[in-house]
Amino acid sequence: MGVPAGGADDDELTALRARVAALEATSAGPAPRREHHRLRSFFSGLLVILGCVLVPLGLVAAWTADILGDTDRYVQTVTPLASDPDVQAAVANRVTGAVMEHVDLPALLEGVAPDERPLAEKALGKLGGSLESALSSFVHDRAQDVVASPAFETIWTDANRAIHTSLDRALTGDEDGAVKIETDSVTIDLAPVIERVKERLVDGGLTVASNIPEIHTDFTVLRSDDIGKAKTGFALLQSLGLWLPVIAVLCVAGGVLLAVRRRRALVAAALGFALAALVLGIALTVFRTVYLNALPASVSPAAAGSVYDTLVRFLRTSVRVCAVLGVLVALAAWLSGPSRPAVLVRGLWHSGIAATRSTADRAGMRLGPVGGFVRRYRTWIVWILVAGAALAFVLWPHPTGWVVIGLALALLFALAVTDFLGEGEDEKAGAAEDTGGGGGTGAEGGV
Repeated sequence: MGVPAGGADDDELTALRARVAALEATSAGPAPRREHHRLRSFFSGLLVILGCVLVPLGLVAAWTADILGDTDRYVQTVTPLASDPDVQAAVANRVTGAVMEHVDLPALLEGVAPDERPLAEKALGKLGGSLESALSSFVHDRAQDVVASPAFETIWTDANRAIHTSLDRALTGDEDGAVKIETDSVTIDLAPVIERVKERLVDGGLTVASNIPEIHTDFTVLRSDDIGKAKTGFALLQSLGLWLPVIAVLCVAGGVLLAVRRRRALVAAALGFALAALVLGIALTVFRTVYLNALPASVSPAAAGSVYDTLVRFLRTSVRVCAVLGVLVALAAWLSGPSRPAVLVRGLWHSGIAATRSTADRAGMRLGPVGGFVRRYRTWIVWILVAGAALAFVLWPHPTGWVVIGLALALLFALAVTDFLGEGEDEKAGAAEDTGGGGGTGAEGGV
């Protein structure tokens, strides 16, 4: 009796030791795996953070290269300034000052024929006050008429196109071609505007204005010292203008693919992408205030604000595009997840599609082989639709936030049609088999 009992105890002890060893092996096994997950999570987060940091820099680089590297884009950017009231007022004031600086009123009146002097004095006397102030007011009114006319937009566009060509060549160091930097600055010449003002003055009865010599009044855009400092930065922006946004997107995508929980990482990365763009938008607003406060007293703050807003409006559009795109991607990733609210939303979606399909079936709609095809290749169709929407966004020239929303709604509609066409095919096939079997039995019984 003792020997068997001892053998049983040994067997139990051996089994217990094996069980303990198995438990120890099981508990020790996941440790390297957890360490591997920690490394993946670390590098995933690092890539996502790096990509989000590069988003504002990429947007600024792309905008700068787009504005400075494309003359048509630059002209398209600054053209609205020709019809801006604040800019028109600033140009009218500048032209008036330039004209008055070159007007020697007594000498001009002496040169007027005696029979024309009463007409000139009458034209100025209507405005009241001293003759000089009356002349200044008269010139300003004519200048305001010129800058408010369609001709000024043409003058403004041509001048800015010439400026951009000069600026581009100055920044890149390219001295080939007809336009070169001969002086120490890049400027806008308002001589065409002044000539039109002189014509308006003569037409208004101030024939003495025809004696005003040709006046060239320049607006300095950039001096040679600044050009020399900007060459390296401009060349860098030209090279990074396209690649920096791509690098930012690749970093975010790499971080998501490296993550252990990719859906959660995608939601976080998309929201971080949108937040980084919004930070740039806030920075543009703050810098606007700093920029206007640093202007000299001789510069019109209203006109300078209009110029700033016009120049950065495409950059602000890019900010809105990135913010909207990030939010939409995060929302799509969250809705595809296993959380209870996401499951509830998907259930409501499919219930609505199923109810619509049932109503259409009762109304006599028949899809034929289309329904089966859609059901069979539904996954491929969905991915093709998503890829098509993404490709449309990438190929869209200068998309806006509304373009992103429009593409998202179009994709949502296409997915709804796909679900509608493929809805209930499995259930209908099963029901058809059951009905077919039952119908056969009933027919046999009838026979």
